[in-house]
Amino acid sequence: MRVHGPVKDKYRDFASYAAEDSPCFEEWANGVAEDPAVHRWLATLPDAKQQPNLVFAAARWHGVTAPAPYAALRNALLADDGSIRATILARATQTNEAGRMATLAPALTLAAEGRPVALLEAGASAGLCLYPDRWGYRWLTADGERRTGPAEPVLTCAVSGPVPLPDAPPTVRWRGGIDLNPLDVTSDDDVAWLLTLVWPEHDDRRAQLATAIEVARADPPDLRRGDLLAALPDLVDEAGAAVGPDGVVVVFHSAVIAYLEDPDRRRFTAMMSDLVAAGRCRWVSNEGRHVLPEVSGTGPEPPFGQFVLGLDGRSVGHTHGHGRTLHWWD
Repeated sequence: MRVHGPVKDKYRDFASYAAEDSPCFEEWANGVAEDPAVHRWLATLPDAKQQPNLVFAAARWHGVTAPAPYAALRNALLADDGSIRATILARATQTNEAGRMATLAPALTLAAEGRPVALLEAGASAGLCLYPDRWGYRWLTADGERRTGPAEPVLTCAVSGPVPLPDAPPTVRWRGGIDLNPLDVTSDDDVAWLLTLVWPEHDDRRAQLATAIEVARADPPDLRRGDLLAALPDLVDEAGAAVGPDGVVVVFHSAVIAYLEDPDRRRFTAMMSDLVAAGRCRWVSNEGRHVLPEVSGTGPEPPFGQFVLGLDGRSVGHTHGHGRTLHWWD
C-alpha cells in the first residue's frame, strides 16, 4: 500500500490491495480515486493523513455506516463540519492486527535460538502483538492441520513452503514497545478506535481483536511514547538488561515503516543493521514489498499486496497483511 504520494495513486493502490478482502473499501477507494471534489478535500490534509485506512476509519467514527455505497462516504466528507478532519489529524492508523503473530512466530522463534527473549515492538500501537506466547496456533499446511500452544485463544494461518513451524513460542521475559502515540488497552476510547480500524466485513478480526485486548489487559505491556529513530537504540539496551545475559532482544515491526518518508526508512534500515551487527538484538521485519528494498531485494518478489517477512535484514518469506497466510521461501 502507498502511504505517500498523489491521492489518486494512493487510493487506486489501496483499492487493489482491498479487492480480495473488502468489497466496501475497494468501492470506496476506487470512488475516491476518480472524484476530484474529494481530492480537493483531502488536499487540505498533510500527505501522511490522506491515506485510505485513516480517512475511512474517521468517517466511520463519525457515523458513516460500512458496508455502504461510496456515496455515503463522499457525502460525509464533503459535508464535514470539521469533525472528521479533526479526527484524522488527531488519530493514526494503528490497526494492531493480532493475527500477524501467526506469521511472525516462526521468525521470532528462529531469532530466539532457544533463548528467553525480550520482545520489543517498533510502532507498537496498543502492544497486542507482544503476546505470541499467550496464543495457540492452528497451522494449515499441505499435509494437514498442525496445532501448537494452548487450546484457546487460537490464531489460524495457512502456510506453504518449508516453514520452520515452532513447537512452542520462545519464553518471553520482557515485552514492550515504542510508538509516537501508544494506545492504552484499558482505555475504552482507544479500544473503540482500534475496533473502528477493522475493515467492515471482517467480523472474525473484530472478535479476535476483542480477545487480544483481554490478553493484553491481563498483563499490560511496557509501552513508551517516542520517535523510534531516536529512542529505539537505548530501549534495545534497556530490554537487554531486562532479559539478562542468557537471553536475547528481538526487535520486530509490522506495517509500520511504511509511514516513514524514504530517507527515514533508509535511516531505520541502517540503524537496525548496525544494532544486529553489534550483537545488541535480532530483527524481524514484516512490511510492504517496496518499504524496505534492502530487505525485499534479498529474496524473490512477493505477490501484489503481500508483505515481506525478514530476519536480520534478509527476506525469508511473504505474508498476508492480516496474518491469514505465510509462505516461506525455498
